[in-house]
Amino acid sequence: MTIPHLALVVARARNGVIGRDGDLPWRLRSDLQRFKAITLGKPCIMGRSTWESLPLKPLPGRLNLVLTRDLSYEEAGKAKGAVVCSNLADAIDIARETAEDDGIDEICVIGGTALFEAALPRARRLYVTEVEAEPEGDAWFPAFDESLFRETLNERHDAGEKDDHAFTFRVLDRI
Repeated sequence: MTIPHLALVVARARNGVIGRDGDLPWRLRSDLQRFKAITLGKPCIMGRSTWESLPLKPLPGRLNLVLTRDLSYEEAGKAKGAVVCSNLADAIDIARETAEDDGIDEICVIGGTALFEAALPRARRLYVTEVEAEPEGDAWFPAFDESLFRETLNERHDAGEKDDHAFTFRVLDRI
């Protein structure tokens, strides 16, 4: 088996916004279903703010790894059901070991901005939901050179019954 690779999973608006006030700036049930399908069974690395924004903690059926510089976070019981790590390297090591033990070839990084910035240079795949909107926000996906990736999936969807906007599912694989 190959070494499990890093994949970023993100929904971003046309203006790069990925969050506002600790939440998503839209409701896209279709994207949440896709997120679950992509990440289920895989280790998921997230920042503290992303963890705190989850409506259900931990994400079921996945190893949840929470990255924080706050050393008291775990002791205070704020990450019940998750593994707390103080740096990305440790989180990746734990995630890879778990993925290998489970026969999984992918580790998912699910946000936020600082974690995406740190993981992007190491990511082999990006699962990007391009949201057809330009909301106000306070969290953005970092700019990156798309020429370093090959698009292997592009599916446009009109807004469904429980979706605020139309969107496009994309998969980008590092060349």
